[in-house]
Amino acid sequence: MAVNVSIPTILRSHTGGQKSVQADGRTVAEVINDLDARHSGLKDRLVKDGGLHRFVNVYVNDEDVRFVGGLEATVSDGDSLTILPAVAGGMR
Repeated sequence: MAVNVSIPTILRSHTGGQKSVQADGRTVAEVINDLDARHSGLKDRLVKDGGLHRFVNVYVNDEDVRFVGGLEATVSDGDSLTILPAVAGGMR
């Protein structure tokens, strides 16, 4: 199942600068594995200790996958997967 994956600027060095790429899989984990096979190094930036890295948010269409099964959340052909790194910091 092909899904369109939106790549945040900080990770585009892994995709040759592409803002979105195609990946295959029936779950978020399978999509991430396929992404990593096509664009080496992405999985290490998204997954830690068998789960999504705590500073990374992933959405299937507009649904946060943390609330619908995490890495086991299902995806369907034509879905959009969006990767959003958390932003924190600032000055006091």
